[in-house]
Amino acid sequence: MKRSPLAMVLLALLVEAPMHPYRMQQVIKQRGQDQLVNVAQRNSVYQTLDRLVRENLARAGETSREPGRPERTVYEVTEEGAATLRRWLLEMLPEPAREFPELPVALAFLPLLTPAETRDLLLRRAEVQEQRAAAITAQAPAGLPRIFLIEDEYRLAALRAEITWLRGVAADLHDGTLHWDRELIDETLARFG
Repeated sequence: MKRSPLAMVLLALLVEAPMHPYRMQQVIKQRGQDQLVNVAQRNSVYQTLDRLVRENLARAGETSREPGRPERTVYEVTEEGAATLRRWLLEMLPEPAREFPELPVALAFLPLLTPAETRDLLLRRAEVQEQRAAAITAQAPAGLPRIFLIEDEYRLAALRAEITWLRGVAADLHDGTLHWDRELIDETLARFG
């Protein structure tokens, strides 16, 4: 099975304890892991769980029904699922994946904007990222061991690096160190094709 962040999170939850899909989605949100994987649509949890079951990485366990609630099936990880999760971790940590974030794409087309527009937009992004960093810092429960916050530590480091870079580029745009106009664009296209 091709690995995916959501498949990994679901397998890791099932390694902790058997649970039903709705509970998985709740735990992901409670732990702030919905910043790591998209579980806005509950259906994505069910679809990924179905794939895990088809690939024998998870299996259906007991089924229960509470009054006034739909029937719920509890899932558990298989031995193959636990081994696959471990293999995925061993592959992912040392080797960066080919990811395609939007920011570098937008940066590649800055000449379509003016330097002043770009500066304002980058400063707005820096403010949004500062709010995200503050939210990550605020959500960490006091006394929680560092190992359970390590992904947030990484996200904070990446956000802080981005914020520093954004503010630096905005300063270069403000003082004219970084600039462009139609003439520069035309000359560059003529020279480098």
